[in-house]
Amino acid sequence: MAHLTKVKISNNNWDNSDSDLIVVGVYEDKTFSSIAKSINEQNGKLFDNAIDIGDIKGKKGESHLFYIENKRILLMGLGKKEKFNENEARLIAGSASRYAIDKKIDNFSIECFLEQKRFCQAFGEGLVLGSYQFFEYKTKKDNNKFILQNVSVMGGNSNHILKGASIGEAVCLARDLGNYPGNVATPSKLAQVAKEIADEGEMNVKVLDREEFTEMGMGGLAGVAIGTDEPPKFIVLEYMKGGESKPKVLVGKGLTFDSGGISIKPAAKMDEMKYDMCGSTVVLGVFKALAVLKPDVNVVGIIPSTENLSGGKAYKPGDVLTAYNGKTMEIFNTDAEGRVILSDGLSYASKHYDPEYILDFATLTGAVVIALGHVAAGVMGTNEDLMEKVKAASKATSEKVWELPLWEEYCKQVQSDIADVKNVGAPMQAGTIAGAAFLKEFVKEGIPWVHFDIAGTAWGVKPNSINPKGSATGWGIRLVLEMMGVN
Repeated sequence: MAHLTKVKISNNNWDNSDSDLIVVGVYEDKTFSSIAKSINEQNGKLFDNAIDIGDIKGKKGESHLFYIENKRILLMGLGKKEKFNENEARLIAGSASRYAIDKKIDNFSIECFLEQKRFCQAFGEGLVLGSYQFFEYKTKKDNNKFILQNVSVMGGNSNHILKGASIGEAVCLARDLGNYPGNVATPSKLAQVAKEIADEGEMNVKVLDREEFTEMGMGGLAGVAIGTDEPPKFIVLEYMKGGESKPKVLVGKGLTFDSGGISIKPAAKMDEMKYDMCGSTVVLGVFKALAVLKPDVNVVGIIPSTENLSGGKAYKPGDVLTAYNGKTMEIFNTDAEGRVILSDGLSYASKHYDPEYILDFATLTGAVVIALGHVAAGVMGTNEDLMEKVKAASKATSEKVWELPLWEEYCKQVQSDIADVKNVGAPMQAGTIAGAAFLKEFVKEGIPWVHFDIAGTAWGVKPNSINPKGSATGWGIRLVLEMMGVN
């Protein structure tokens, strides 16, 4: 993993710091953060002079380097003080990490600009997220392979800064898994990571292989997996530290490579289908955070995982498969396989648990990218109160969602003439909603449920200080932890 793993809390004054860089801030109204004010007053109004000249305006994204008593001092623009929120704190912290990496400075001290716990947690997240890089397969010795080693935070709420850093590390684990190629991040690899997380967090873990889940009646996963020799897995994680409360269930699509099967995809950009397992990385990232933070909650994670390949044994358009809950599904398009394997995950959750709610995460449709771009995830569900919790957590974490309707008219479009349901909706219409309408059939009536289509947010987002270019994002982990009260 190429990201920051050592975040410390420092009580030293700035002039006693042994860090190679000290980061402080200035707002657009030209007021300084506390330590910046102290530095300014102790050094002949150095910052004021730069403001008077017109070089410093305090706008977001500004950075000005000063040299004082053999120390590098970075004065960062914080933008408008009245608009400085948790997300701005996260982005500023990420910018500091990016700056240090770009200048090949492997350690720095930074002032936590606000004391409130939510700002401090976001600040800790940003420091780690901004430090993330993926060069696992770069073998040449070049100057770009530089890792930020440690950061000291001056001021702020130490517990929440460190909690944010732990959440950031969980997101980085999800990014690594998403960025690994399909020949590395196999279903077996996901199962291995799940076992490692379970050991760390004293959790229960169950991994079912092809023969076991096929005999149990998981016809969706078995049908998609029949075309690949790579061993498929059905993974169940249980974190039960919440007493008698109902478990919250997370189901993640673990399609580790998707060729489209018989309904094969175009060759262009097929390499991106290594990201088709990013729903599973949401689940694993959340459980990594649970293992470290150890909150008093009950959570179950379910990951059906396989490849979707074409070949002599592959499932075909026109086939009928039977899911774990006994419902039959007619296959119109083998490239709509994510919903097929999720049918068994949702059925298993409905049968074996009495959940408070079920959330599922999947890079399900290209249609959601057309609708929402790489900005927001599409969400659909069956319970208004649960949907409001999703939206509140989205607002708090700045991981954007947009609700699409799941009306009866759409649900009728996935009804099959020869089976219970079919795995596509009306041609060229509402493809994202059709995927959710199909999945709804496998959630037991009465269980609150929300489906997240993360095809536009799991990778390909516009780079910024906490999202590197060309990388999986780990989107959704912070949102889920917020929903569960792990904040």
